[in-house]
Amino acid sequence: MKLPSWVIRELENGIMPTLRNCTSMGELRQLHAHILVFSLSQSNFLGTQIINICNSNRRVDYAALVFNQVYEPNVFLYNAMIKAYAQNYHCSEAISLYKQMLNCQHAQNSVLADRFTYPFVLKACAGLLLLVLGKLVHVHIFKSGLTSNSIIQNSLIEMYTKCDHLVDARRVFDEMEDRDAVSWNTLISAHARLGQMRKARALFNSMPSRTVVSWTALISGYTMAGRYFDAVEVFHHMQLESFEPDDISIVSVLPACAQLGALELGKWIHAYCDKHELLQKSFICNALIEMYAKCGSIDQALQLFEEMKDRDVISWSTMIAGLASHGQAHKAIKLFVEMEKDKRVRPNGITFIGLLSACSHAGLLDEGFSYFDSMKEVYGIDPGVEHYGCMVDLLGRSGCIDRAVQFIESMPVPPDAAVWGSLLSACGTHGNIGTAVKAMEQLIELEPEDIGNYVMLSNIYAAARRWDSVAKLRRVIRSKSLKKTPGCSLIEVNNVVQEFVAGNDSNPHFGEISGVLYLLASQLGHSGYQRAMEYEE
Repeated sequence: MKLPSWVIRELENGIMPTLRNCTSMGELRQLHAHILVFSLSQSNFLGTQIINICNSNRRVDYAALVFNQVYEPNVFLYNAMIKAYAQNYHCSEAISLYKQMLNCQHAQNSVLADRFTYPFVLKACAGLLLLVLGKLVHVHIFKSGLTSNSIIQNSLIEMYTKCDHLVDARRVFDEMEDRDAVSWNTLISAHARLGQMRKARALFNSMPSRTVVSWTALISGYTMAGRYFDAVEVFHHMQLESFEPDDISIVSVLPACAQLGALELGKWIHAYCDKHELLQKSFICNALIEMYAKCGSIDQALQLFEEMKDRDVISWSTMIAGLASHGQAHKAIKLFVEMEKDKRVRPNGITFIGLLSACSHAGLLDEGFSYFDSMKEVYGIDPGVEHYGCMVDLLGRSGCIDRAVQFIESMPVPPDAAVWGSLLSACGTHGNIGTAVKAMEQLIELEPEDIGNYVMLSNIYAAARRWDSVAKLRRVIRSKSLKKTPGCSLIEVNNVVQEFVAGNDSNPHFGEISGVLYLLASQLGHSGYQRAMEYEE
């Protein structure tokens, strides 16, 4: 028997306060049972609240069951379900429900999409990278007269940027009357992700009011583009304008510090994180460990690692790789053994790259192959080309050139330039000219413009006193107009990183620097060099 509408409203109003205070799925199930007992399963009012609670608890499956029980869902129920799907990465289901909603527009009980519908439909389009569908939704928005809604406009910008269609994203941005921080930051981040740093910087400079998100987008973009000096410079300017770095801006600038060797800045960031209780976040500690390792402070990296309470697989992998790169292979292997005892984490492919690299540096051939075999047999990890490259490097360093060639020929994945480069380097160490030529043939096909390979082969020929081959190779280099990348070194002084490039005398202090270098060289040439050699002995 269908209850009168006034009775339904009274029951809904009686249940809703308790439902609003419900947070756990256990409580929700009990309330839902009462709702079913009172024959309120068709209540859009209560159903919408139930779906919102399910969304908060990431129980989309339960939300879908509730939605599907309602014969005539209204726009609020549709919106709640589409939102739950989109926010929990069920993008295809969100799109399907939107299409179902559109079909209802032509039915007797029509349901029209509103300003709360479109942001989550666009989020689903962006999640699936469906540009064509996103454009179709844009047309629906235009026909609905909602194109001036700022939340929808920001959602359109985000959809277009995620689908790599910056022209339409910029068009929506330019048409906006009231741009907020989200509008600016979304577009700046999009240009930065695609490496268009000039456009990103121009937008940033024209912002009426910046946020820490704006600064972070620029720092992250410069770091991803390999423009580490610019990333650090922007980070400094952010602080000068009284913006306090957050966790995202910190993990964006730390890789730049690592690449530049900006240890003092890295130490300052570490102290800042400690003061603001950011070291509780494992991703912050992981970035700091990598920075210390790449800046040569492996002991500080290890100390921070040991102080961590919650180590994830990235923490272990970063520390193992850091120890391996510092020649502390046995410590790296010992750390891996400790990792295996920790049941909360499981090694992944990146872990094994560091581990195999450690075996390679230490010349641990048998151990290296044992760990390589355990990847598939124990952990179910299919080795990638990087792992095969580590094994070729291990064989090469151990002088097993022929075995390295056989290993490459048996690889189930095509060897890349790094694999052949390792073989070429090993041939140089062990004077194997025949295999060096074979490796070079492959490298010419994979990276014909890399002069480093030609130089390496030339050095191999020179070591064997094959001067005619050296001369021939140099003619090839000249004919291809190949140029060697100048040598570069970095030094940090008073929190400022100075770069020195071979052959570049544009530094304003070049004369003074040259004078000091001459003085040091002359002193080293007399007594200093002799004392240094005696100390080494």
